[in-house]
Amino acid sequence: MLEDPALYACLGQDPALAEVMARIGPCRLRGADGKTPYQALIRAIIGQQLHGRAAEAILGRVCALSGGDMPEPSFLLSLPEETLRGCGLSAAKYLALRGLAQARLDGVVPGSTEAALLDDETLITRLTALRGVGRWTVEMLLIFTLGRHDVLPVDDFAVRAGWQKLRGLDLPPKPAQLRVEGARFTPWRSALAWYLWRLSEEGKSVRNVLTG
Repeated sequence: MLEDPALYACLGQDPALAEVMARIGPCRLRGADGKTPYQALIRAIIGQQLHGRAAEAILGRVCALSGGDMPEPSFLLSLPEETLRGCGLSAAKYLALRGLAQARLDGVVPGSTEAALLDDETLITRLTALRGVGRWTVEMLLIFTLGRHDVLPVDDFAVRAGWQKLRGLDLPPKPAQLRVEGARFTPWRSALAWYLWRLSEEGKSVRNVLTG
């Protein structure tokens, strides 16, 4: 949970958002989850376009190949295609995981210590060059793996839906518009995203597991 009073002072300057914050309560955004960027991207690639249980089942089978842990890059590269595909991976995800493993060995994918020294845009530029890794995936890594406080994923549908609801708009904002309007909430835009996620879920029975 983020408890810095400056967060609530920054977001609370907006009357509509202050009302949402009072209704939803303190921001319960999780901090850094302890995974390395490489581990987080393995999970992200496997989980693309899959429901949670299916993704976890495939991830479990991949990890079982290395004794239950996330496979190290060199080990993953040593596995035959049929072995990884047999875990339930599509051809595209198989190639994406191989590319990720090679990029980790080449130093393109940083370890946790190096990642902590790199700014958000540097990480986004570096990691989105990888096969199967888009900007949204890296933004989720920044928020939930590295614990960055100032990331607003403007391409996220639920974030845009939350802003639409907050402002009473007929349509969700365009990403470029939301980026401009969200700039005033720097340096706490990750918390803004969390409140917009929660706002978009109000009245629904399903909650996004990833965003907490």
